[in-house]
Amino acid sequence: MITKDSIEQTYCYFHQKWGLYTHLPEGELKDGIKYSISSYVEGMNQDLYARIAEGKANFLTDYTAFEQDMPNAVERLEKLMENL
Repeated sequence: MITKDSIEQTYCYFHQKWGLYTHLPEGELKDGIKYSISSYVEGMNQDLYARIAEGKANFLTDYTAFEQDMPNAVERLEKLMENL
């Protein structure tokens, strides 16, 4: 079950981390953000994760695809929030 709170909490966390990530130079701080998102995914609402992943394996946990996955995740969460 996906709750309003889980959508809002995940959106806020992802939006904040992605905004910071996009303004950082390459390096350890960016790697730390990738790790924090991957860790968040492990404990987040699994129904919500499945919804935003749209069937993509390793969504947000494959560091090589992180820069493509994160904006998609934020956009999908925004759309879910619009429909609350």
